[in-house]
Amino acid sequence: MAGTFCLSGAVLTKAGTNVSANFKAGNAETNIVPLINQAEAYINVLSHYNWIDNYSSKNADVKLILEEAASNLAAIYAIQYDMSGYTSRIEAEDMINILYRRFKDCINILKEQANQVYMQGA
Repeated sequence: MAGTFCLSGAVLTKAGTNVSANFKAGNAETNIVPLINQAEAYINVLSHYNWIDNYSSKNADVKLILEEAASNLAAIYAIQYDMSGYTSRIEAEDMINILYRRFKDCINILKEQANQVYMQGA
């Protein structure tokens, strides 16, 4: 149960134990993988580079940044889907804010011109 950059388990871990049952157990492949695919496409567009087509040639450092970005964004999508399981809306929003901050850090790394030479050649 995976996209190119990350596994559904990473998304569920980041979304937390209170994530909607629609994303747990037997539903993970059906419902999490589309979120991962959306996140990966978004990362490609934001960074102006098709990481999916060139993924196998990248080194472990680059793959870990892509994994973090994709799993964070997919977890945000999962939390936003249904916040009713969380102890409060504030808890869910705090989780989203933390994940989004790290997602933006990853995107900035991927977009930084000085890093692109290293990452595209790595």
